[in-house]
Amino acid sequence: MPVSTIARAADPASLPAAEKSDLRLSVACAVAREAGALARRRFDGRPGTTGINLKGNQDYLSAVDAEVEGLLRRRLLESFPDDSFFGEEGGGSFDNDVWVVDPIDGTANFVRGISQFCISIAYVRGGQTQIGIIYDPMHEELFAAERGKGATLNGEPIRVSGLSDMQSATIEAGWSTRLPLSQYVELVDRILADGAGIRRGGSGALALAYVAVGRIDGYCELHMNSWDALAGLLLIEEAGGWVNDFLAQSGLREGNIVLGCTPDLKNTLVRLTGID
Repeated sequence: MPVSTIARAADPASLPAAEKSDLRLSVACAVAREAGALARRRFDGRPGTTGINLKGNQDYLSAVDAEVEGLLRRRLLESFPDDSFFGEEGGGSFDNDVWVVDPIDGTANFVRGISQFCISIAYVRGGQTQIGIIYDPMHEELFAAERGKGATLNGEPIRVSGLSDMQSATIEAGWSTRLPLSQYVELVDRILADGAGIRRGGSGALALAYVAVGRIDGYCELHMNSWDALAGLLLIEEAGGWVNDFLAQSGLREGNIVLGCTPDLKNTLVRLTGID
């Protein structure tokens, strides 16, 4: 259903809190799909690596980021004009009720023709993430969670893997340019030495969604921004997993360490990563 149709169905300001929350989730899902369709069209028509603009080491700037973020901003604020909005590209305001958005997480994959990227949308109210949406437009997978109501993939309930044996586990370790490479290498070494397999797919937000659906067993990163992390962490939590308190201290504005995993691996991964 188009976003405009959903938004016209009810006046958000007149709805009870529970119904307003449901409306936010429905609108966010519709917005994610619309933005994903735009991102997919741009992916199919991308100029290739000769059209890449670098803004830092292994950090690629695509004009598509700004275009997709603009669509997300317009649609969400048209539907909920009293909310705030913060996007990776254009910034915004971190007021009490805020949409926190990464228009394309996995931009380096995107510009190189690797179809592993996603749109991440989180809604934060009162210091807690209430809604988390991650949409993979290339595989048409919509991960959605609302606090206290579980997590879904394309409308079907999902759960974390439940794995308890590190020897059989697959852990994704994200790399942050904010920290020395040696810290990342040491982290990976500790996890490998404990017997787990390691992967790095280039989209932290999508990796968190994969933890929620049980495709991998944990995700860790020594620094992650809120627009990358919040939606996926709520997905894991609502899918029965364990996550660290990302929003502690100044996580919303400045980012934080990240650990999300199936519960029986929590103690081991906390010990190995130093994240709790």
